[in-house]
Amino acid sequence: MDGTPATGIATAPPFYAPIGDECAVFEAAHRLRLPLLLKGPTGCGKTRFVGHMAARLRLPLFTVACHDDLTAADLTGRYLLQGGETVWVDGPLTQAVRAGGICYLDEVVEARKDVTVVLHPLTDDRRMLPLERTGETLSAPPGFMLVVSYNPGYQNILKSLKPSTRQRFLALAFDFPPPDQEAEIVAHESGLKLERCRPLIQLAARLRALQGQDLEEGVSTRLIVYCASLIAAGMKPDLAVETALIEPLSDDADVKRGLLDVVQAVLG
Repeated sequence: MDGTPATGIATAPPFYAPIGDECAVFEAAHRLRLPLLLKGPTGCGKTRFVGHMAARLRLPLFTVACHDDLTAADLTGRYLLQGGETVWVDGPLTQAVRAGGICYLDEVVEARKDVTVVLHPLTDDRRMLPLERTGETLSAPPGFMLVVSYNPGYQNILKSLKPSTRQRFLALAFDFPPPDQEAEIVAHESGLKLERCRPLIQLAARLRALQGQDLEEGVSTRLIVYCASLIAAGMKPDLAVETALIEPLSDDADVKRGLLDVVQAVLG
């Protein structure tokens, strides 16, 4: 199975710095039993946000990293041979419904088309999950919530949510935090002093400006945290930048040389 269920409910929410009213929207969606769609660039905090809210609401979280081969059966469950017997094993979506927790489908558009079909009965007033293989129809309890995410920046017409599916969800647009706030997040997550994080944020802004030109995607907050963590651990800044902010962005030698020129211009 592709789900990663939480082993328990965190006693304290993982660190997340709100940018706007996203926490209030999430809480309202859960209270009103409405599904939620998160859209934004890779590494901007969508997954951390869901983990934060699951702990804040004291709900079990079942996370699924969607991919091209993910099927509806991977989510709902299947019969497996165990100890010489054939037994039904719940998938992460079914586990979340039974537990009254949150099922988070990350990059949902990467999954096969039959996945969205199985989600439909859970995203309207029916709030139910039919399990054709077992003959069960599960009614989602009040605590259950379906959350999905995707990155609209690199999706194309072959990989996008149909309007009929999108309109089943509330939606929140995510982006990278404002520079001052992003510097504070990076400092908190990496342990690097705030004043040493600020130049990395300036560099990230310059690199993000190249998105759509030399780069498919800009530098994520996650990568900046990686870079700052390397520096905090004693790595030389130029090597940390190359390892965390240059090499992950491109394999093209000319592009990487251009990125290093930007690094030199910003960091000296």
